[in-house]
Amino acid sequence: MLKRFFAYYKPHKLMFTLDMLAALAVSGIGIFYPIVTRQMLNVYIPEQQVNNIVLFGCILLALYLIKMGLNYFIQYAGHMVGVKMQAQMRSDMFNHLQTLPYKFYDNNETGKIMSRMTNDLNDISELAHHGPENVLISGISFIAAFIYLATINIWLTLIIFLCVPVLIIISMLVRKKMRSAFMESRRAVAEINAALESSVSGIRVTKAFTNSESEREKFEVGNKAFVNARRKAYHAMGLFHSTSSFVTEIFNVVVLIAGGLFLYAGKIGLGDYTAFIVSINVFLAPVRQLIMFMEQYQNGVTGFKRFLDIMDTEPEKDAEDATELTEVEGEITFENVTYGYDESKEVLDDLSLTVKKGDIFALVGPSGGGKTTICHLIPRFYQVEHGKILVDGKDINSVTAESLRRNIGIVQQDVYLFNASIRDNILYGRPDATEEEVITAAKRANIHDYVMTLEKGYDTVIGERGVKLSGGQKQRLSIARVFLKNPPILILDEATSALDNTTEILIQQSLDELCKGRTTIVVAHRLSTVKNANEIAVVSNGKIVEQGNHEELVAKGGVYAGLYNLQFRTDGDKKSLSEVQIG
Repeated sequence: MLKRFFAYYKPHKLMFTLDMLAALAVSGIGIFYPIVTRQMLNVYIPEQQVNNIVLFGCILLALYLIKMGLNYFIQYAGHMVGVKMQAQMRSDMFNHLQTLPYKFYDNNETGKIMSRMTNDLNDISELAHHGPENVLISGISFIAAFIYLATINIWLTLIIFLCVPVLIIISMLVRKKMRSAFMESRRAVAEINAALESSVSGIRVTKAFTNSESEREKFEVGNKAFVNARRKAYHAMGLFHSTSSFVTEIFNVVVLIAGGLFLYAGKIGLGDYTAFIVSINVFLAPVRQLIMFMEQYQNGVTGFKRFLDIMDTEPEKDAEDATELTEVEGEITFENVTYGYDESKEVLDDLSLTVKKGDIFALVGPSGGGKTTICHLIPRFYQVEHGKILVDGKDINSVTAESLRRNIGIVQQDVYLFNASIRDNILYGRPDATEEEVITAAKRANIHDYVMTLEKGYDTVIGERGVKLSGGQKQRLSIARVFLKNPPILILDEATSALDNTTEILIQQSLDELCKGRTTIVVAHRLSTVKNANEIAVVSNGKIVEQGNHEELVAKGGVYAGLYNLQFRTDGDKKSLSEVQIG
């Protein structure tokens, strides 16, 4: 783990080296004061060497001015090294997140991911800056102080030094408890961020259902868990600081008693004894700094472990010999495909089907039957391990995911639009498209006329998830995006089911235009939208129970006919949905 952490220092070697040299100089200047103090007490003051008193006072002042500049450099340059490392880690995490499979996002909430990308990386940045610096300054200061104190009185110095192992043992004992407490605290922060993200994203639903009180209660559960986790962390921290501080205070007692006895026995002079008491803080300061470093170390290491949890998550992978999928005509074949999102339940059970190039192939049937799963497997959002899916006779596992998805356009019921301009959202279909191509796509999606009524036209920002647009307008914008992409394969997954009848008819016109010349798979509950499909498959319990065109299936009088008659029954028809058997 440390090797991976230190690798992030590599691009900043020069600045990091200068920072460490500055820290080294600060350590050297820090030891100069007690040396001058001892010399003044033993020589300059007793011998009344006024010139030396003034001279060394001025030298000390000059050194402190230099130290001030060095401290500024350490704070600025050192923090910038930490920030740049943090930025690189954030870039690495973001890029890695782009490669992770759908399953990762099925199991990890957005708020928790955001917490790792912000809070955790911030603590890593602090450790990256202060960690090496504190260890270097403290280590050198400690060694220098020990050597200097030993020149005053070696035995008194050794007595003081014997207290250090006690401090180290206490630190080691409390460190484990601190680590687990800080890890729990991290999880609690992630939970509360996830709850907050979910609540804020769903605020309109909350207000519509007047469930603010319920949201407050759910939030408070996470909030109390956070307080409890921080209580444990601060308990461990408080135990660590109080015990370690007690041990360092013992140093003063030991110096006072042992030094007094040494003075009484004539083993040390009054000037050296006074200098020793003054200088003991030079010895204790790095010890205290190392104690503070332990807390920072736990924060940073805990954050880095959580960072690695994501970075070590297996990304989507193409086969080693994967090829580019080009010149796609659009024939799609499922051969004995069995799939489940988890091992306990299969969503598709030995399913086989063929969609001819240029055809419109409709999937109908009850919710949970596997229709959307079929749509998710074609672009390889989830990996098929049992059976094969072929595009133009090529196994989709043998081609690159990017080239496969580049040839597939998807319009879903839940349209996701970015908090950007209308133009930017359409350009998402093909970022290198010209303005003319964007406008043409908008016209074909029947959204251009509406855009031209807006004050800023295509520069209009539509808000988070397109909140400033109606459902129909959002859907047309997503259709324009696919028009611009111009893929040979099109998937319409309940694209109009959330719209009212009037809007559906208007959107259907855009979809009919979009389907021309493409292999299209349509998932629909409203059978009126699939009557003209070349082929219709009824999917239930992961199997195709009926297949044919509309006329054939109605004439057959089976499941499809029952569903169709149910949707278009007269007022006198009391037949219920439960009477339509799916088998």
